[in-house]
Amino acid sequence: MIAIVFIVVMAIVIGAATLLGGSSAVTVSVGATPWWALVAVLVAFVGFFAGGIYVGAALSSLALLAGFGLSDRPFWNFIGEMVWGPSTNFVLVSVPLFLLMGEIMLRAGLSERLYRALNVWMGRLPGGLLHTNILACGVFSAVAGSSVATAATMGSVALPYFEKSHYPPRLVLGSLAAGGALGNLIPPGITFIIYGLITETSVGALYIAAIGPSILVVVLFILVILWYSVRLNLRAEAAGVTVTWRDKLASLSDLLPTALLIGLVLGTIYAGVATPTESAALGVAGSLVLSLVDRKLNWRMLVESMHATARTTSMIALILFGAYFLNYVLSSLGVPQMLAKFLTGLPLPGWAIMLVIIGFYLALGTFMEGLSMVITTIPLLFPVVKALGYDPIWFGVVITMLVEIAMISPPDGTVLYVLQGMRRQPGPITDVFAGVMPFMFVYMLAIGILMLFPSIALWLPSVLS
Repeated sequence: MIAIVFIVVMAIVIGAATLLGGSSAVTVSVGATPWWALVAVLVAFVGFFAGGIYVGAALSSLALLAGFGLSDRPFWNFIGEMVWGPSTNFVLVSVPLFLLMGEIMLRAGLSERLYRALNVWMGRLPGGLLHTNILACGVFSAVAGSSVATAATMGSVALPYFEKSHYPPRLVLGSLAAGGALGNLIPPGITFIIYGLITETSVGALYIAAIGPSILVVVLFILVILWYSVRLNLRAEAAGVTVTWRDKLASLSDLLPTALLIGLVLGTIYAGVATPTESAALGVAGSLVLSLVDRKLNWRMLVESMHATARTTSMIALILFGAYFLNYVLSSLGVPQMLAKFLTGLPLPGWAIMLVIIGFYLALGTFMEGLSMVITTIPLLFPVVKALGYDPIWFGVVITMLVEIAMISPPDGTVLYVLQGMRRQPGPITDVFAGVMPFMFVYMLAIGILMLFPSIALWLPSVLS
């Protein structure tokens, strides 16, 4: 639905702008490359993803086809160079380290302790367990860096709490999906690392910029849950929550391990003591120490954690290498320059063109995985954003929020299917689709607020710089 609406709106906006501006039709030409060849590459791109081809294989195949058929430079001359560049980047090493830290936390039981402690504090509010979902996902995101890992981990912990309550399943699943998506926005989100690598933007500055928007989104989520809880009369007693202040103070011991890891990882980055890669290594060491203290550290747990980390890292690396290869071919053909010239030449103000770009990502996110969306499109659209005068750090935060929307956008949102697969009580996937829609609109509202007040993201980096 979003894709259809975007196509219609974009056609109306560009058509109206062309008529009002009195400009002639735009002629697309990229060097000696015929326009029909570029259209063929675009059709092949859509066909690969619509056919369910693995993303890494699809991107690499497109790059080979385009490089072999369109480029005047033999593609085999630069395959090794394109793969070697990103694979040796020091910042990229932080990705498997952050993933390993999250896997160790999951298997050490630290996530369950976190959820239990937060439930003690939030249980007295209307819809208390729903608030716990959001806050637990937000806190876990500060050490996991992945939306899928956050949704899977907190879903496995939270869903048993709701089996004996009468909370609406759609609202439960929607809050878990929305909270799980925070894994990319709240530092140390992996999307920021990939974006910083592609655009040569400081990852530390991106992490600092994400603090304000993260707080904004969490507050908006809590307000939405409060509104639904009052409207549906979801009292805290419905979940059987009865605690004393002594219980609340005692629960702080369950929050301490996660708080120590957050301080170790993010504190060293914000203080300028460590790079993101170094802080990720510190986080892995810290999670191992905490697991050892809790007597959860054993050989089997380590092997399972490393196996899961290697599987996810390999997937990300294949996508990244394929995208770098394709982006090199497209850049050699002049496609980014052509796109930038076309969009900046439209008789529209900068904010309107930015709305078109945001709409494009909203539509793309309905059928494309978020990380793949960033890797394949940022090299094309980033020059446009810079030409429009937007700050790269601000745009990095917006892109990350759009990735989060893609992760929970029906019909192809990854987080939605993760949660559906974890349900122990049977129910249709439409429960997850319907439950997440209010939170999708919250993300869109937050992006609109960031467009009106960019200082929410840019003030803190400017102060700390």
